[in-house]
Amino acid sequence: MKDISQLAYREKKELFQYLSRYITRHKLDLFEQVLQYRTRYITIGLENIFQPQNASAVLRSCDLFGIQDIHIVENNNEYTINPQVALGASKWLNMYYYNEKEFNTPDLYTALRSKRYRIIATTPHKEDYTIDNLPLEDGPVALLFGTELEGLTDWAIENADQYVKIPMYGFTESFNISVSAALATRTLTERLRQSDLSWQLTEEQKIDIRLQWARKVVKRSDIHEKDFLRSLEEN
Repeated sequence: MKDISQLAYREKKELFQYLSRYITRHKLDLFEQVLQYRTRYITIGLENIFQPQNASAVLRSCDLFGIQDIHIVENNNEYTINPQVALGASKWLNMYYYNEKEFNTPDLYTALRSKRYRIIATTPHKEDYTIDNLPLEDGPVALLFGTELEGLTDWAIENADQYVKIPMYGFTESFNISVSAALATRTLTERLRQSDLSWQLTEEQKIDIRLQWARKVVKRSDIHEKDFLRSLEEN
């Protein structure tokens, strides 16, 4: 019997149609409405975030502004989600964890660069761009945020491709990370959607995400998938 990961695009579409029988029309319409605004042109990297409230608020902002992928580095802090703050946002996102070593940030950079992302470190201490003039036409953007108290590590900053800051005009040195992420993602995704860049998901990416979401809302979806695969083999 085939594994789900081995299915061709057409077969994945058929599987989604099969699972759709157990999903309400309202939910299916919502899937399509949300998918048209989803993007992987911008992704978010979080280095060693430890406060559950802030960690969860970032996920909520990413979901609301259409960013599909979140990369999470756990060096000496575990990334904990507060359900009351996230409000289920995590189940609609693709979350990638880097936590196998004592210091995992280099693994994040390797993964992002393999996908041709420019790594943009958010820091108030480097002069480069603001979120209003960061050039989006130069290629996909991976926007990195650091811990609540210390920001990004020196290694993360030194090895970034570019730097970006949020304009500030008061005495306080920086925004709370959840506020920074909300401001940055809102500004950049709005600029992206107003541009002529190809920022939307491909049809292949969309069907993978449809299946991911369907599994979240269909009870015992694994049983239904096995039934589908069995019928596929028989035919």
